[in-house]
Amino acid sequence: MSAPPKKAFPLRLDPALYAAIERSAANDLRSINAQVECLLREALGRRGVKLADPVRAKRGRPPKAKEE
Repeated sequence: MSAPPKKAFPLRLDPALYAAIERSAANDLRSINAQVECLLREALGRRGVKLADPVRAKRGRPPKAKEE
């Protein structure tokens, strides 16, 4: 099962805000995109908006097929 496709859209940010997100992402060892998504989820959670947990893509090698 693969993760569902993500919605892509252009986002214009103030350069100072982008730099702050970039530093925060580096501290958390995340990409900037993942950091923005994490920050948005946290902000919505504080506002009481319920979201389903994100579907994570499976990592690593697939299991070997059993020979019979």
